[in-house]
Amino acid sequence: MESKGVEMIDVTCAILIKEGKVLAVQRSKRMKLPLKWEFPGGKVESGESARECLIREIREELGLGISIKEALTPAAYDYGSFQIRLLPFIAQIESGILQLAEHSDYGWFDVEELPLLDWAAADVAVMEEVCAWLRGELF
Repeated sequence: MESKGVEMIDVTCAILIKEGKVLAVQRSKRMKLPLKWEFPGGKVESGESARECLIREIREELGLGISIKEALTPAAYDYGSFQIRLLPFIAQIESGILQLAEHSDYGWFDVEELPLLDWAAADVAVMEEVCAWLRGELF
């Protein structure tokens, strides 16, 4: 799927569930893909594992300490000028109080609400898998 001259960027994301609701964050106006909804996370840095990245990104972006429970299916998406491979993980909040450092908004959404958000394209496949998982259609 990797196009010539277009870098594939590995990006992690956390699926955080509290009382049956899933956390989604809204990108700020100054970010790429402004005001799109996504699962929180970020780019894997050189020498860093995906799990290490996700723990760091959630601490930096949301002020939360997390533990990672399991990996979900990676999703690749070609935005034209760049491609990402989204590496989703089910995670649990262990410490901290949620405070947004980069995003404009957040919400806890139930399985019926998730498909109604204006998602970043790469997150759509992950969101669909999460909804199926929450409905008991997977695993």
